[in-house]
Amino acid sequence: MTTILAIQRQGRAVLAGDGQVTLGTNVQKEGAVKVRALRGGAVLAGFAGGAADALALLDRFDARLEAHPGSLRKAAVDLARDWRADRVLRRLEAMLVVADARELLLVTGTGDVIAPDDGVLGVGSGGALAVAAARALLAHSPLALDAVCREALRIAAGLDLYTNDRITLLETPAPAPDAGGTAR
Repeated sequence: MTTILAIQRQGRAVLAGDGQVTLGTNVQKEGAVKVRALRGGAVLAGFAGGAADALALLDRFDARLEAHPGSLRKAAVDLARDWRADRVLRRLEAMLVVADARELLLVTGTGDVIAPDDGVLGVGSGGALAVAAARALLAHSPLALDAVCREALRIAAGLDLYTNDRITLLETPAPAPDAGGTAR
């Protein structure tokens, strides 16, 4: 089990995952990395589910990004379509969270490509806990996105047995200032 949390706001995205790997009720590893930066850091991806399955899906997603440069949504829809239709891929058990500066999406093997209404998305055993904590922190604190993401995962780790506080966090590059010198 695992917890992945992503937040996308104002031309930035942050994505974080805990490091715990369990087999049944036993912790097998505490420092696994379940998030990846793709396309030079412009696209972030995190996974929950079987590691081998998720890594195979990440490779396929990266190929879809190459086929659809600049279109996270098209790449995600292509992957979801193939994932659902292909006999071998259909057996893969994982979920992917993908984000760039403009979009945040959940991609599943049942053909779902879901964009959250509020730019906050969590998956895995502590996903709902992390989302709730992130929403509260976004609404009631001045914390930066990376701090919100990290703290929300820490809160989930304190409540969910299958989530730990060994957090790996990635962010997209900051948006370039426009001609007037302000961030977009």
